[in-house]
Amino acid sequence: MATKKGRGKVTGRKAASRASKTLRSKSAGKKSKTAAGSALSQRKAPKKTTSKSAAKAASKVLRDGRTSKNAKSAAGSALSQTSRSKTVVKASKKRKGTGSGGPKAK
Repeated sequence: MATKKGRGKVTGRKAASRASKTLRSKSAGKKSKTAAGSALSQRKAPKKTTSKSAAKAASKVLRDGRTSKNAKSAAGSALSQTSRSKTVVKASKKRKGTGSGGPKAK
């Protein structure tokens, strides 16, 4: 992923190539293809950002141990191009509540 001077991020040549391979793969899952499509659409478009749904898909692809190197590369590129506000909103929503997930102490 390369950054143009004074502009947003774009998908680099290697990541775009891997995204293309992921989209053509018969074995790649829906989430992998969603993330790859997002990354590929941002190849030469510095003003485009990854949508919230594509970012969620990319995050799941990166956490899944079964996905290919190509799919993870494309997902990483897509995820790195999310807008700042989407990332901040997601982080602030996670902090609500006790966070322990267990029963409350008396």
